[in-house]
Amino acid sequence: MNLAERLMHVLSDSEAELDGPVPDLSPVSDEQLGELLVQAYGLGTPVSPAQARVRFAIDQVVRNGEARQPRYTPDACLRLFEVLAERTRDSGWADLALGLAALEHCTGPRPDVSAPATALVELLVAQDSVRQPYALLAVARCAGEKSLRMVVERLCQDVGPIVADEFAIVAGLTPDEQALLSRIDRDHRFLPSPSGDAWRRSSESPAYVAFARRALEAAADRTDAIRAGDIPYRADKAFTDREVTSLGQAARVALLRDEPWLPALFDRLLPGIALAPTAAKTLPSQALLYELGRAAQDFPTPELVTTLRTVRRTVRHAGVPKQLDKMLKKIEAALAERTDVALRLPRLGFDTTTTTGTTTTTGSAVDDSGAGGVLRRTAGDYTAVVTVTETATLVWEKDGRPLRSTPAPVRRDHAALVKELRELVKRVDAQLVTLARALEGGFTVDAVHPYGWWRTELLEHPLARTTVRRLIWEIEVAPGEWRAVLPEAGSLPDAPDDAPVRLWHPIRSTPEAVRAWRDLLLERRIRQPFKQAFREIYLLTPAEVETRVYSNRFAAHLVHYRRLFALFRARGWASDRLGPWDAGDEDEAERILAAGEWRIRFIHRWADWSGDDELAATDQVRFARRVGGAWREAPLADVPPLVFSEAMRDVDLFVGVTSIAADPDWTDGGPERTYWERARFAELTESAEARRDVLERILPRLKIADRCAIDGRYLVVRGDLRTYRIHLGSANILMEPDGSYLCIVPSRRTGTGSGTGKVFLPFEDDRLSLILSKAFLLAADTAITDESILAQIRRVI
Repeated sequence: MNLAERLMHVLSDSEAELDGPVPDLSPVSDEQLGELLVQAYGLGTPVSPAQARVRFAIDQVVRNGEARQPRYTPDACLRLFEVLAERTRDSGWADLALGLAALEHCTGPRPDVSAPATALVELLVAQDSVRQPYALLAVARCAGEKSLRMVVERLCQDVGPIVADEFAIVAGLTPDEQALLSRIDRDHRFLPSPSGDAWRRSSESPAYVAFARRALEAAADRTDAIRAGDIPYRADKAFTDREVTSLGQAARVALLRDEPWLPALFDRLLPGIALAPTAAKTLPSQALLYELGRAAQDFPTPELVTTLRTVRRTVRHAGVPKQLDKMLKKIEAALAERTDVALRLPRLGFDTTTTTGTTTTTGSAVDDSGAGGVLRRTAGDYTAVVTVTETATLVWEKDGRPLRSTPAPVRRDHAALVKELRELVKRVDAQLVTLARALEGGFTVDAVHPYGWWRTELLEHPLARTTVRRLIWEIEVAPGEWRAVLPEAGSLPDAPDDAPVRLWHPIRSTPEAVRAWRDLLLERRIRQPFKQAFREIYLLTPAEVETRVYSNRFAAHLVHYRRLFALFRARGWASDRLGPWDAGDEDEAERILAAGEWRIRFIHRWADWSGDDELAATDQVRFARRVGGAWREAPLADVPPLVFSEAMRDVDLFVGVTSIAADPDWTDGGPERTYWERARFAELTESAEARRDVLERILPRLKIADRCAIDGRYLVVRGDLRTYRIHLGSANILMEPDGSYLCIVPSRRTGTGSGTGKVFLPFEDDRLSLILSKAFLLAADTAITDESILAQIRRVI
């Protein structure tokens, strides 16, 4: 008896035994899985422990994001519809999506399911509330025209014109279109969003796309009417719950398609739902504002990000800005993965200028190394000049001379212009941050752009150019021949407008070329928008080849859990909150990469409390690939090297920043102390190795160069009182000659120069800045005034 037969025997006989806790269904074929599902779903209650374990295993395979797709014989399809009707009769509800999926994946001619479908319709329309309306419409069509009319009439009772239009459109679609749309319809807005594949296929329905535009325009018309006083204002009552859900679905379809009419519509709709027409601190629809924020997380556009940021600054409700801030972090991370739209920046009236202030005509040459964007506005005798370099700055001039602050006459007579320009500076800065994150996110999708478009829309764009010029690019000058160039430091090669351009990544380069680019950045003092030339590379290790489908490279670390959870959110990872409650002991933080093709999961567990702090323990990293709309676990060797490297870089960041080993004043005992003692001076990770490489290059340029040296994993600093060894990973310090530990807790005001001036770094790295700050402090240890530090240094050996 094979596994499928044994499991079927367990499902049909409550006395049957089952070896093991939960069976592994990987040996079961898709057709056998369909038979098992029908049998398991038809079980009543109670069930035996063995039957419960089988049903749980089937449910896990079918319902979670890694599902295999069961296949069904025509007889199994019919029996499943009959089971659905029986369950609805007994318990009041059954998952209609299972029946529609069975018809879609039927192995033979579709059976006549009209009889059980009719029974389902009659049972469900008689209930007080209707769940799965799209699926119910699809089932009603299987039952016949009479049942379909009955469902439409029931669904359209007291729902308003937007929802009535929605159901009428779905009712008129083909059975296949209805079944497809049923995958994106949610009972309420708080359910997880369906997969991107379901949205993509749904966005191909012309009738539903037309409805999406009508629905969003009707919503904007309503908020306009509320603002004009034509509709009485009631806090958070502008839209019903179903309207919020329907509008969220319509927005996702339109955002996915990147419809050209969306930006102007959102500029109307979002302020309308976020700002009361009175002085009240309430909103016309907080629910719809958050739903559109969640839609933006699924399918972001730069215009929607800008509009949400604008709304965030004007909303009066005290708690809404905090929630929008959390959403915007996720949206920006998601936008980085959507490179087809993320690099689109408006010019906002800016021209290109050189550092001398002369406006230039946009061309193909790249010889104006100080070029940025400039916008000039006059206000009486004064001129406002907004200049874009690494950030946007606003300066007022009179007769060509810059002023230290905004002139009093301008503040008095042109207050609206002052406010507009200050908001413009914030908007441009936000767009520059979004652009940098989008460019960096393009690594995992290996984003490629046409040379002509790249020159015009990025390199010569008045806002984007200073970001783009400081990055290294590769241009395919001949088939298979890529030439790397840093626009800030050199001219561009001749290439046709359709030649591919992509960001240079060190994993595709030789060590000699990487060293050359790093030397050039330091020589020219070019600070990159994100770490590129000094970017860490993570290659598959022999141990990971041995474990095959998981990596233990970052396992067995103790971390500050709240910091870890915050970093997950900031970097666009999805994770449930851990804690000392049921099902709160373990989670798999995950991030989708490579335009939705790959998924990384980082397993971590709740560890313990440490005073008021929460600790977590890290575990395996695993990868999965999307195959036929489902996630399939993949061997590490099958993961593209660039995707693997970028994913592991995130995990290294999580551990490096949040490990208690990097906590200089950790005092707790027990197992945590043992880990702290072991890990605080451990071997260097890839990020720490990159830190050492930078230090080797900049140390000769420092005032304290004669007191410093690199020794393995340490920066050795010679003071007058002692010699100190600063670990390049944790920034912890050992003192010679006895190897005693020196605790220095950095203050927020501690700088890298410690009175010696700002040290140039080619990228931002808080840990590197901290190491340099400690080095400058300890090189002049006789000048230290902090008694807590001096007491440790002067301790009798």
